[in-house]
Formats: sequence, structure tokens, C-alpha cells
Amino acid sequence: MPCRIHHPLNPINPLNKMRSMQSKNSLAVDFLYKVLLLIVILVIQVLILHFLFRAPPSISISVQQITEEKITPLPAEEVKGCDYGYVYVYELPAMFNKELLDNCHELNPWHSRCGSISNVGLGPRAVGLSRVVPENLAPAWYWSDMFAAEVIYHDRILKHKCRTREPESATAFYVPFYAGLAVGKYFYSNNTSKERDWHCEKLLGWVKNQTPFKKYNGLDHFIMLGRPTWDFRRSKDEDWGSGFVYMPLMSRILRLSLERDPWDMLEMGVPYPTGFHPRTRSELDQWLSFVRNRNRTSLFTFAGAKRNLKGDFRTILMDHCYNETRSCRVVDCSGTRCSDGTSDVLEAFLDSDFCLQPRGDTYTRKSMFDCMLAGSIPVFFWKRSIYDQYDVFLGDEPEKFSVFIDWRDVRNGTSIREVLEGYGGDEVKKMREKVIDLVPNFLYSSRRHDEEIGYAKDAIDIAIDEVLKRFKEQKGVGHARS
Repeated sequence: MPCRIHHPLNPINPLNKMRSMQSKNSLAVDFLYKVLLLIVILVIQVLILHFLFRAPPSISISVQQITEEKITPLPAEEVKGCDYGYVYVYELPAMFNKELLDNCHELNPWHSRCGSISNVGLGPRAVGLSRVVPENLAPAWYWSDMFAAEVIYHDRILKHKCRTREPESATAFYVPFYAGLAVGKYFYSNNTSKERDWHCEKLLGWVKNQTPFKKYNGLDHFIMLGRPTWDFRRSKDEDWGSGFVYMPLMSRILRLSLERDPWDMLEMGVPYPTGFHPRTRSELDQWLSFVRNRNRTSLFTFAGAKRNLKGDFRTILMDHCYNETRSCRVVDCSGTRCSDGTSDVLEAFLDSDFCLQPRGDTYTRKSMFDCMLAGSIPVFFWKRSIYDQYDVFLGDEPEKFSVFIDWRDVRNGTSIREVLEGYGGDEVKKMREKVIDLVPNFLYSSRRHDEEIGYAKDAIDIAIDEVLKRFKEQKGVGHARS
């Protein structure tokens, strides 16, 4: 058999070997480059997520931010109850709202306000109410701060069914500036008038350059002031408060205020927030039934604190109550006992037919709405505490749900007990029914969408309807979406 010589299939060639090594090195470098690129991308993503979701390090209580919800708006023909048009919400620079929340620990020189503006303005969840309110309603209660309404309004108007994202189709333009928070931080310190007005001037400087504002010079714009109007009406530099309302660009902007100037037609008084924020129509109805059937053991009650002022009227009322212990119930709110949250005030209102409502730092008080929420009938001593204040929400006949006793008569010896005992059982029942009928009008619900409460309008719905109605009428044209 012939001998076979086997030749290698791939004879080794020095040039081929070098080329092979270069190819392998190239592949290794390419692989290493891709790995490094992937690592860099991952690091960048981690950094982005960190900065997006990090919480302010100095805030001990989590403050829920006002954010846009990813809700697909209904077509105009499917939106019911927007007969007066639609409201557009400006997206302001963060310094006018979001940064104030982020730096909530700086809003008061004595204590942090982070808790009071948490939960989109509703405040901390109430505790210790299990013996006072129906157990299943306890989650709807918060210790709401009386000056947090501007945060509540912003959150709810963003979710309002009559909100439009198209400025050209809007009847009204809402400016979500937290004026009360911005100027309130300077009220109790030795700050100049310029410092107290700084945010307000910057805000108006921004708004005046917006196209919708230029069209009517702000005539179709509105803002929510989270404090009584007097805090924004400084006439002289050395006086109290801010001069926001008197700034020229504010001369046509409608203001929603916790207490309005009765002679200013560009202001509308809106209710102070109470602690009850029903999530559903069922919760609201259950509460109304609860207060209607409450067994009340006191004729009247007074919740407040004495002041070290000569002739202090609240001291007179408290002394009067202590002298009428069989008829009057007293809750002494000295210090921070009532402002920091307590069930004592609510329980006293629930147990009383009437509640005394003197003027506070201004003519109105948050306590008035807390009293009515409990089904108690308010007793006023100054006409300006109720007349020409909340007509849009409570009507223009306060005598149907309240009692008026002139403060001068009380000083001169008139017995509050005798006046209230003069109302018969049927009269008291009729007034209480009127109070209960009005409760939904001044509540701020915590519903996420309108349908969750069965379209029972609350204070914000009523306020928006009134704003849109006024603007539509003054423009004289319809503003349906195109």
C-alpha cells in the first residue's frame, strides 16, 4: 500500500498568526468598551433617580408635594357641570409654591410648619377621636391648620373636572401662589417691608409677562390667599403685613380669602378648613346623620383663651360661662392646647346646642366652621363676623342658622343664657337643620375625583363655580371648548 503523507489543513504562517492575534485584541477592546459604556449609563440612571426622588434632608415630617396626576381629560361633551367654562392652572416657578413646601421648617421662627401643610394641606391625621366620632369615619379626620387652604386649593383644582390644559379654551386662570406661606414667614421677625413683599413682587413680575394675562390685564385671573385679607393690606412700610393687595397689578385679579374686605368686590370670603375631609358621599351622609341625632347636654359652649388685654371680650365670655356652669361648657384653649389638635373642642361642640363665636385676631374665626360642622348653632357678637363674608357658601340670611347678640349689650350685663333660653325647642331644631344643610358647602373633601363623592359639591366646587360664573358674565361670551 502506497504511503500517504498528511499535510496540515492550516499550515502555520507567521503573517496569519499575527493577524489572528490582532483580531482577538480588537474584539477584547471592543468588549471592554461596551462594558464600560453600560456601567456609565447605569450610574447616570441611578444619579437621576436619586435626585428626582430624594426627600429634603432637613424635613422630619414627610410633606406630600402637589403633583400632576396622569389623568386623561374627558372630551368637552362628556364633562358635566362645567356650564360656566373651564379653569387653567399656571405652572409657576418652584419658588412660588413647591420650594415653600420643601423648606417648610423655615416658615415659622418658633416651630416647624411641615406637619401643618402635610398631606397636600390637610395636615397630620387626627388621633384620639375614637371615643368622639364613629370609628369608621376616623380616617377622614385631620388636624387641619387654618392657614393651609392655599395648598388644599392647589391640589384640588389640579384634579377638578372643569380644569383645562389648553389656555385658549379657559374662562378663568388660577395662579397657585402660596401667598400666605410666602409672606407669613416674615410677620413675626424684624423684617423690612421689602422682604415681606419680595415673593409677591416677583410673582406679579412673572405673571404680567404671560400671554393670557396680557389679553385682559388679569381680569380673568384669580388667586387664593391662605390668610385673612388684612395680612396683605399694608398701607405704610412700618405697618403689619404685606402690601400685596395694593400692588398695581393686583387691581383686577380676583382674590379668594379666608376673610374678605366687605367693601372690596374683587374678594370672595371662603371657609376656613375644618378637620373633617370626607372621601365619599357615604361618609358625608353618615356624619350628617350622626350630628343630627346627637344627644346634646349643654345649652351653649365657649372654646377659647383669655388675653392679657384690658377689657378683653373673650375673658368676659369665659367668666360668663364659668358663672353658668349648669348651662355652659368651657374649653380653655390657653397655650397650644387647641391649635395642636384635641378632641375636647369637637366633643364640646357636639354636646351643645349653641357655641359662642366672638371675633378673633380678625372678625372671623375657624372655630365658627368647627362649631357648625358639629351641628351646633353659632352665636355672633359682631355683624362683620358673618354678614357679607361667606354668602356664596352659607347664603345671605345668617339669622336662619345663627344668633346675634351685640357685644356692647353683653358688656352692659345682658345674660347670654337668658337670650338663648328664649329660643324654643322647635326654633332650635329648625336652626340646627339649617346648619346641617350647610355643612357640605363649607367642607373640603379629600376625594381624588369628583365622582367619588357622588357629585356632592364641596367648598372648592362652589368657589370654582362662582369664579367661572363671574368671569363668564363679565366677558359676556361663552367659553366652551372648541
